[in-house]
Amino acid sequence: MAAVRGEFSSKFGFILAASGSAVGLGNIWGFPTQAASNGGAAFLLVYLILAFALAYPVLMAELIIGRHAKSNAVNALRLISNSKVSYLIGSITGFVGIITASLILSFYALVAGWMLSYILAPIAELLGQQWAADWLTDFGLYRNIIFLLIFMTLTVTIISGGVKDGIEKWSTRLMPALLGLLLLLIVYVLFQDGAMEGVKAYLLPDFSRVVDTKLIVSALGQAFFSLSLGVGTMLVYGSYISQKENLSYLGKMVTLVDIGIAVMAGMLIIPAMYVAQANGVQIFDAAGQLISEDTLIFTVLPALFDTMGTVGIFISFAFFVLMGIAALTSSISMLEVPVAYAVENHGIDRKRAAQVIGLVIATISVIIAFNFEALFGLTIRATTRFSQPVLGLMLCVFAGWIWHRNKMLEEIKQGYAEVESGFFWKIWPSYIRYFCPIAIIVVFAQRVLS
Repeated sequence: MAAVRGEFSSKFGFILAASGSAVGLGNIWGFPTQAASNGGAAFLLVYLILAFALAYPVLMAELIIGRHAKSNAVNALRLISNSKVSYLIGSITGFVGIITASLILSFYALVAGWMLSYILAPIAELLGQQWAADWLTDFGLYRNIIFLLIFMTLTVTIISGGVKDGIEKWSTRLMPALLGLLLLLIVYVLFQDGAMEGVKAYLLPDFSRVVDTKLIVSALGQAFFSLSLGVGTMLVYGSYISQKENLSYLGKMVTLVDIGIAVMAGMLIIPAMYVAQANGVQIFDAAGQLISEDTLIFTVLPALFDTMGTVGIFISFAFFVLMGIAALTSSISMLEVPVAYAVENHGIDRKRAAQVIGLVIATISVIIAFNFEALFGLTIRATTRFSQPVLGLMLCVFAGWIWHRNKMLEEIKQGYAEVESGFFWKIWPSYIRYFCPIAIIVVFAQRVLS
């Protein structure tokens, strides 16, 4: 069955594919902008704590369940259920995960489409076609729809190739390119006037803000979103891992790469904001807060690039290529969640499933584009701030309370025979059973009460 479904051909291939899923706009765009609007270094500190304390254990739960089941999230949670009630809850959790992944991709495709249009804008400018550059960078309905459809076409094409010839093949090409571009841009920005002030804002925390409920909830949502947790993405990727691989090692590597790139992205974006300020670009709003979210990426940074003259055109191109790659490596994993279910549970050809589901998600994206003010922010909040952590909670419940501990141990032992005597197994089962669910519930209870 594993051969029919497909497997990652190597440990390296899985790490790059899973890291590519995690390292999307959630890291390159979401993390720095969240940090900018939530105290900079204070947000970074809380994010790092929650990523290791909550996100990594949940990631391991997804990988272990996925490899054991060798199937999609719905089938996997049904397989480890021990009663009719848990079977029903597992089915609902799996289906909600599929819906959440699809909704995330629906707004994600819009944002990724903006990245694609901004990649072309510097080229149009170099060719002397300023009208085209202006159209590509102006927020417009037709531009949004055209480029979200282009982006979805790219995503569908990659997923249609399957695990080895689609997901793994393109991840091993795109991820090194992403890392190279990110490092080059960081080096360039750090040598500009004003960059060191941004580094201080990013790395020196105001400890009074680390207990801010809004900051904690935002950091938890960011940790789950950036690691693609809760929706079944990592569970499905886990189902494509060979039985001989050490899941504990793979989980650590994916988490470290994801967090490392998020931190690196912060070292690019936040110092760049202060470089922009040194060049006369406004980075604080009327209330004295750092400008964040889409205003940062699509207004502040392009304004900075404009102050650089001709070199700014090339920097702008490189930056938005980076953003486009990050978006694509993550989108393919999100589309794989519903596609895997359609292929395995309904016997639909992979290519046809990717095309049909991609068309449905693209249609939802178009609806959001037509009703942007009402639906865009709502979709983001509903999926990344609430649905993902709640789904993560359910995965903790299944891994910690429903699936038999000995069967879980047997699954991990297949790639790590000494796991029982190691630190991971001494801590993780109790941690995922007690600490993770309680911590997630407490954070959201504070959110509701506030």
